[in-house]
Amino acid sequence: MSQAKLIAQITSYWDEHIHDLTIATQAVGTPQFFQQLDEYRYNKLNYLPRLVNFSHYKGKSVLEVGCGAGIDLVHFAAGGARVTGIDLSKTAIDLACKNVELSGQKADLRIMNGESMQFPDNMFDVVYAHGVLQYTADPAKMIAEIHRVLKPGGEAILMVYNKYSWLNLMRQLTRVPLEHEDAPVLEKFSIREFKQLLSPFQKVRLVPERFPVKTKLHTGWKARLFNDVFVGTFNFIPRAWTRPFGWHLMAFASK
Repeated sequence: MSQAKLIAQITSYWDEHIHDLTIATQAVGTPQFFQQLDEYRYNKLNYLPRLVNFSHYKGKSVLEVGCGAGIDLVHFAAGGARVTGIDLSKTAIDLACKNVELSGQKADLRIMNGESMQFPDNMFDVVYAHGVLQYTADPAKMIAEIHRVLKPGGEAILMVYNKYSWLNLMRQLTRVPLEHEDAPVLEKFSIREFKQLLSPFQKVRLVPERFPVKTKLHTGWKARLFNDVFVGTFNFIPRAWTRPFGWHLMAFASK
């Protein structure tokens, strides 16, 4: 399949599968809808506000690649950053525009491919791409573009899925599919592979994160067993032992 055809398939998929939309019970595009997405995201990703201090980037130019409905982007903007968000999906950008409008913030939002960005070199202080590289056609090409548009000394904040994680093991044992497992591209990385992908950067810090929290996405006896037994048992184990098996590999990379 040609790259152009694959990109078209990825675009079509994400136009129809906005992340976390399946849990929403509020009318799409309303303040209650965005509040629900926000609460769900930071309950599921309870580590994120701790690792990424959204108010730390006041006055800095922040680009989010694959901004989706703009949940994280609004937090960067509220913290005083000058924000730009891009996404392949028009559906996502339309939702992000509404989210930014309702929040009273400002953002430059564009439909754009993160593998081929229409920005000059050395433009942004920070490039943020949380959960995007694993779904793109050519991760190395996106990394090259992120590196190109970052200012010297700038920071890339990135997340990919860990190939050797507790959630991958649960997937194999329970046969419960991963969220967006049916996407045209879903690539997982080992810690070594992710470090190799980030080789253009001068300095890289990796933090495995995303440990079990109670699911709101799944139902049935498997979900009850997961929520009532597995979550508490797993999190009782010293984190130093389980750290390498976090589902998310967070990277903080300096140009």
